[in-house]
Amino acid sequence: MSKEAKRSMRLLVTGGAGFIGSNFIRLILNEHPDYYVLNFDKLTYAGNLENLLDVEHIKDTAGNSRYHFFQGDICDGVAVEKALKLAEEVYGAPIDVIVNFAAESHVDRSIETPGEFVKTDVFGTFTLLEAVKKHQIKRYIQISTDEVYGSLETGSADETYPIKTNSPYSASKAAGDLLVYSYFKTYGLPVIITRSSNNFGPYQYPEKIIPLFITNALTGKKLPLYGDGLNVRNWIYVEDNCRALDVVLHKGQVGEVYNIGGAVEKNNLETTKIVLKALGLGPEWIQYVKDRPGHDRRYSLSSKKVMKLGWHIADNFEAKLKETVDWYRSNPKWWERLIK
Repeated sequence: MSKEAKRSMRLLVTGGAGFIGSNFIRLILNEHPDYYVLNFDKLTYAGNLENLLDVEHIKDTAGNSRYHFFQGDICDGVAVEKALKLAEEVYGAPIDVIVNFAAESHVDRSIETPGEFVKTDVFGTFTLLEAVKKHQIKRYIQISTDEVYGSLETGSADETYPIKTNSPYSASKAAGDLLVYSYFKTYGLPVIITRSSNNFGPYQYPEKIIPLFITNALTGKKLPLYGDGLNVRNWIYVEDNCRALDVVLHKGQVGEVYNIGGAVEKNNLETTKIVLKALGLGPEWIQYVKDRPGHDRRYSLSSKKVMKLGWHIADNFEAKLKETVDWYRSNPKWWERLIK
């Protein structure tokens, strides 16, 4: 990035009302007092503007708002153009960076409605890339997932590991990644791809395993654990992931992929027991259910490449998981209406 961009940067964050996107926006605005963010989000079931109530009124030294919101679909090129125009009007200069969090991301839903995933994760990515090309955006960051590498029996996937997808969700994300890279090779677009392991933390929609199990337990429901519960996941606290993304934003090299993984691997049964222990409950709350189709057995990422940029993995899984349990316990108004 240029020195000017580092001094004052304007970001278009797509999917910024979602779980990781909203945490990223909060971190960027708090860590960089001269940065500006336009949050572009369709506000599907997983998008929630309440996630960012605490940043809505953040201003710069001249009293100008550093955060704005624009509702739109990344598949809609006209909406993307309007958002870029709005950003230039309110911030006085064009957008420097697009960070694309917008995606359909729940594996179970992808099994039921795969077309929605292909549309958003592939065609939506294409629409954004065309905007980057047209407006000569200085940097585009594609937020992807460790699931594109498929299930690993042993070892950890680095950025050269073969793509082997096993669900419509991971396939749609991999397709989006390949499209992004093709725009780097064909058009010279300044793109970067990041692939994160399973995130957890506050503001996560209660359909993924950790918030689902927490909210189930808090409402007196059993915790439905797939199969034998021994599927292994590489967990990362959402703020740690966002700090890695901040490093990539400033130090990452265009055309590269960066894996962002947590420090620990836990099988789902172990994770469930930690949640139950934090709530003062026992294993009798676990209800084993039929496994889902194509359920990957184990994910594992090597983060050595992003660590060379200056990011460090935080070995804080159990402590942060307990904090997450406390957050959901303390914020029932945020999630109760979402599970009705």
